[in-house]
Amino acid sequence: MITNRTFTMIKPDAVENRHTGAILEKINVAGFRIVALKKTQLSLRDAEAFYSVHKERPFFGELVSFMTRGPIVSAILEKDNAVQDFRTLIGSTNPAEAAEGTIRKLFATSIGENAIHGSDSDENAAIEGAFHFSGREVF
Repeated sequence: MITNRTFTMIKPDAVENRHTGAILEKINVAGFRIVALKKTQLSLRDAEAFYSVHKERPFFGELVSFMTRGPIVSAILEKDNAVQDFRTLIGSTNPAEAAEGTIRKLFATSIGENAIHGSDSDENAAIEGAFHFSGREVF
C-alpha cells in the first residue's frame, strides 16, 4: 500500500532547543503539506505503547524517559513519495553520519537525541498517524 502521507514527531530535545519553527520551515520548503499538527506531551503509557516494538531492546527505558521529558510536536505530512522523501529530508539517525542540510545534521545532538522521528514505511505512517490524531484532526 503506497500512500502520500507520512508521520513525524519533533522530539523533546528539538522543542526544548526552540528548533520547532525552523524544522517546520524545512518541511514546508521541501514541499510537504501539513495535514495535521499539534503540540502535546506523551504520557509514560503512551510512550511505552508507541515504542512497544522496541520493548525488548536495551535502550527502551531510556527512549521512553527521553520522549516523556517534555513536549513534542506531531504532524501528518502529505506529498508524493512522502515516506521516502521525508526520510531523506531528516537524514541518518546518527547526526554525525547525516547528510549536510538534513534536519538531523542541523538540529540533532546525538543518536539518542536526534531531534525528529519519521515513519519508516507507508504502513507505519498510517499506524503512527492514527495513534496521535483522530480522524477529525486530519485535514
